[in-house]
Amino acid sequence: MSVSSGSEAVRGRLGRQPSTSPAELSHIALELFVERGFEETTVGDIAAAAGISRRTFFRYFSSKNDLPWGDFDSLLAAMREFLNDLPETVPLVEALHAAVIRFNRFPTAEVPYHRRRMRLLLTVPSLVAHSTLRYAAWRQVVAEFVGRRLGVPASSLEPQAMAWALLGVSLSAYEQWLADENSDLIELLDTAYAMLSTSFGSRYPA
Repeated sequence: MSVSSGSEAVRGRLGRQPSTSPAELSHIALELFVERGFEETTVGDIAAAAGISRRTFFRYFSSKNDLPWGDFDSLLAAMREFLNDLPETVPLVEALHAAVIRFNRFPTAEVPYHRRRMRLLLTVPSLVAHSTLRYAAWRQVVAEFVGRRLGVPASSLEPQAMAWALLGVSLSAYEQWLADENSDLIELLDTAYAMLSTSFGSRYPA
């Protein structure tokens, strides 16, 4: 999107009904970040484009750094619930594979926003630093599930090692996805997790 067309899009939003959806606020912010740059875009800019006040903005997001993550907490809660509901007969690595695919599957209309989101999260220094908190929360969900399956504390070596390994594999798939506009994220994740399954599957068959 060019600077001029982006500016027109923002101006067009000012006259519409105020946005009160976290997802829509995140989308508006992503458009502005692409147009102007992350550091150059202020909370005031985003609030104005959404037709809301700064006070209303902070009801949905505690900071500008949280915007690219959208409704991450709800997704994380859904991932935890999905893992908790899986039968014990599903092998450990297979269960984690299924959960990650579910976590990263988005409606077609959301994919362009998700690509912008991840490009920002993996390249903007301030967001890379901020992301450590989100990644830690994601790893904790994985470690809790692994620990429960193995009968050990989530803080012990095996659950933590697997959580870190899954995060690394996921981020490597994302890097490949961002590098090739024609690639498919789910296919990349499937391929990456197949390699992980080769390493861990025999050790944790069920």
